[in-house]
Amino acid sequence: MSTAPEVAPHVTTAEQPHPVVGAATALLAAYTPGKRFLATPTRTLLTTGTHAEVPHDERPLPTRVTTTLAEASRAGINEPYVVGAVPFDHTAPAALTVPETLRTAPPLAADPLIALPTETPDPAGWQLRPVPSPEEYGAGVAAAVDRMWRGDFSKVVLARTLELTAPAPLDLPAMLQRLARRDPSGHTFALPTAPGRTLIGASPELLVSRRGRQVVANPLAGSTPRSDDLAEDVRRAAALLESAKDLHEHSVVVDGVHQALASFCTDLTVPPHPTLVRTATMWHLSTTVTGTLATPDASALELACALHPTPAVCGTPTATAREVIRETEPFDRGFFAGVVGWGDANGDGEWVVTIRCAEAEDRSLRLYAGAGVVAASDPAAETAETGAKFRTFLNAVGVDL
Repeated sequence: MSTAPEVAPHVTTAEQPHPVVGAATALLAAYTPGKRFLATPTRTLLTTGTHAEVPHDERPLPTRVTTTLAEASRAGINEPYVVGAVPFDHTAPAALTVPETLRTAPPLAADPLIALPTETPDPAGWQLRPVPSPEEYGAGVAAAVDRMWRGDFSKVVLARTLELTAPAPLDLPAMLQRLARRDPSGHTFALPTAPGRTLIGASPELLVSRRGRQVVANPLAGSTPRSDDLAEDVRRAAALLESAKDLHEHSVVVDGVHQALASFCTDLTVPPHPTLVRTATMWHLSTTVTGTLATPDASALELACALHPTPAVCGTPTATAREVIRETEPFDRGFFAGVVGWGDANGDGEWVVTIRCAEAEDRSLRLYAGAGVVAASDPAAETAETGAKFRTFLNAVGVDL
């Protein structure tokens, strides 16, 4: 076991001709199942081995992480990080570890080699099964809308899954390459969550980051599919910015983030109007919330736990929305709509909402996609939105719905 991680934050090895060219893509190419890969707009991380796992007990998760990092420091780990995933249900065990070795590089988007094409996936032989069926999902949306008109709650995020079975064992490194190269400015991850099981995806949504006392959150809510036709794509983006339904859905999420962070910060800047964020498959309404911590005591993970789950993945009021999710969704969300990211012993870190993801095991993938349901929602439109969100991962495996 190594006694110190290989840490080179934002620095590559000396033989690189330029500090950016090839550094991040080398880590992407070095990923194999069992390792932990995480790429964010600020850095690229690849870990091997496990020095320590964060235990699951009655203590708050940030306390357990702080203790585990302190113990790793005393054991000789230099600048220990914790990396991994937190499930949607905060009472379920997390998959967070202090790795034996850690390699870092600049962000993927800063590496010119990320623009190189990847091998086209072979779509042959995949078997697909939606759970629930699109019809059942639409009925669940309609039932939720009826309850909202009765005043029971104001928003719920309902998800559905797509189970894919391949004729041969999955090629996770190839999937990760395609996800990362398709949206290199986002948050791409491949993290083991159980023996033989990997959480893999490319999320557009930063839950919260902390650097020193500076805090950033970037809630996304309100979406529309991209179009291959440029004029139509622009029209859809403009329509999203004017959609009363989507603007209301977005404001609910931003208000929730504002309220959750207010008790930690001396000041918060919340823009009055959202902007747009695009991925390869979707347009999203986006608001970047920034603030300054009142004290340096709150870690990035503590902030993430205070925010999670935001109305962007659960609903509001939270307790009622959770109950509607339990009653409506015929599956356990697991790590979907949870949090993935990293944190260090200083409390800095980045934590991302776990969307546009799949759980991979042997020859099977379970894809997840959700849509925010408000009183103005149309069941057919929300079903279509989840289908569009599946495209992020379906493109990575070469499958069409």
